[in-house]
Amino acid sequence: MSLRHAVLGLLSESPASGYDLMKLFNASLTSVWPATQSQVYGELNKLTTAGLVEVSAHGPRGRKEYAITDDGLAELRHWLTDVAPSGQQRHDGLLRVFFLGILTPLEARTYLLTQAESAAHAHTAYEQIDETSEWDDEMISVYGRIALEYGLRLSATMEEWARWAADEVTSAKARKASELARAQHAAEQTEQGEHPAPQQPREA
Repeated sequence: MSLRHAVLGLLSESPASGYDLMKLFNASLTSVWPATQSQVYGELNKLTTAGLVEVSAHGPRGRKEYAITDDGLAELRHWLTDVAPSGQQRHDGLLRVFFLGILTPLEARTYLLTQAESAAHAHTAYEQIDETSEWDDEMISVYGRIALEYGLRLSATMEEWARWAADEVTSAKARKASELARAQHAAEQTEQGEHPAPQQPREA
């Protein structure tokens, strides 16, 4: 998703000023695609130049209201139907899980429980949005609630997984794998004439 298509999507429901768009971003899209005021106004200028939106009305103090054009709507529909989502291809937190074996079991467990707490906080935040938002029949509200459900379910699943994983890294199998890796590393250092690093104490 790009900021361009987020702006086009919001304008597809009704014309709006830059200020109105920022309110919509903060109310509905901030957890999915946050944007600053300068980014939104900059994108509006680019979209206007490209003919995808147009200034539909002027107000006091230089206020401009923007509306999506036919070309802009065609671009939005093309993005929705013909462009595959990029998805999340990199996950820094999950990458670290592959290498938790170099830590002590207590350190690895602490890392995972921290991830569980983070997911729990995110879930609470999504619940608060759900409880305090005024869900009406407008497009951004109906489909925004559907998107919010993704966050609710994903954060709940992430917390459940992290707590499960925290128990797994203290299992006998995980301990054995870590000890074998450290032993192999120590043996390689010895073969190379290096002094092996002191073994970390095993922790319960």
